[in-house]
Amino acid sequence: MGFFGRPAFRAEQFARSGSRLANFAQAAAVVTEPGEEPQRGDRCETGMSKTTQVTVLLADGHAPARMGIKRAIEPHGLRVVAEASNADDAVRMAVAQEPDVCVLSVALAGSGIDAARQIREAVPATKIVMMTGAAREEDLFASLRAGADGYLLMSTPASRLPHAILGVVDGEAALPRSLTARLIVEFRERGTRRRLVLPSVDREVELTAREFDVLDRLRRRERTAEIAARLGVSEVTVRRHAASLLKKLGMPNRRSAIEMLERDERHELHSVRR
Repeated sequence: MGFFGRPAFRAEQFARSGSRLANFAQAAAVVTEPGEEPQRGDRCETGMSKTTQVTVLLADGHAPARMGIKRAIEPHGLRVVAEASNADDAVRMAVAQEPDVCVLSVALAGSGIDAARQIREAVPATKIVMMTGAAREEDLFASLRAGADGYLLMSTPASRLPHAILGVVDGEAALPRSLTARLIVEFRERGTRRRLVLPSVDREVELTAREFDVLDRLRRRERTAEIAARLGVSEVTVRRHAASLLKKLGMPNRRSAIEMLERDERHELHSVRR
């Protein structure tokens, strides 16, 4: 069970390598089975002296949530030095305390993701672990872009939470199993682009593979919910891709984009791999 009594969701740790997205997508996962702790040999879990405590800033709008996390991690060499209930306080305390790691709720008032971005810029040496109640891919990608080093579910078992956080401090990454495959797909798609040639406006537009998939479904007059179901993503993700491709096409809305494409029925499409 997680530290709030919800069903446990196993967390995975990934070794760091390359860019932030490449870190999570390419690195080999160290999967911890139920009841098993990560094996780190004879060294200290954080690579520090065994007498050194890892300092932590907790930021969550709910006091019981902060208390649950604190009780789960403090017996394992992690010391909470500051607690915040909103994004502004989290950033201010992070700058003042310079903790080893900040554990931020995605749903933090004022935006936990914005807080992560500001903390990354102001205190670059501090590790950042985002926590969320739901495995939403859009939040995961936004968190990684903001500079997060880990992304864990609130249902992570209390017995495993401190080890996941210590792993992040030690240079590893943490990610829930449910988002691993999606992250790998996202990383792979970053290397594939589709070039859309538009004769009527004498221009070419480069779209990601996923943007092209969304555009193709829009041309078929499918609604957002239908596209999401077909592509196996959330409706929020479909809207994000649609907004991005409309901006690239220079169109104000979906109807205008479809009308332009219908004028260019013989437009040429081909892939470009970078």
